[in-house]
Parts: sequence; C-alpha cells; structure tokens
Amino acid sequence: MAEPIPAQKAPYNVTVEEGKRYFWCACGRSSNQPFCDGSHKDTGITPMLFTAEKTEELWFCGCKATGGKPFCDGTHNTL
Repeated sequence: MAEPIPAQKAPYNVTVEEGKRYFWCACGRSSNQPFCDGSHKDTGITPMLFTAEKTEELWFCGCKATGGKPFCDGTHNTL
C-alpha cells in the first residue's frame, strides 16, 4: 500500500452544500483537491465519503495526515 502524499501543507476552505456527497482525497494525488478524481487507483488508499448536513464553510485537510479525517486538525503545522 502506498503512503498518502501531502497535497499542500495547509487546509482547503470549501463551502459545502446541504445533502451533497463529497469524496475527500485521502491519497494526495488528485488534481481536484481536496476531493477525489480517481488518482488513488492501485495505491491501496480509498477516498472518504462525506455528506454535508448543512450548507456551510469547512476546512478539509490538505496534508493528508490529520487525525480528524477529512477535516484539518492542525497536523500540517508539525510536518
């Protein structure tokens, strides 16, 4: 299994829409960060499904090392 690679060492600020499904990129290889574009194929890493409960602004992890997947927990500050 491949290791996740940091897409960036900062979170992504995204406004999500209530009821919409999002697939957070867990591998760091997607060109559609912070969301999956299928680039994880053959890495053994799978994206994480997130369904928005309400329309709001959220901070998705960009370093892929967060303990609170898919959201930023500040881990990027220690990388």
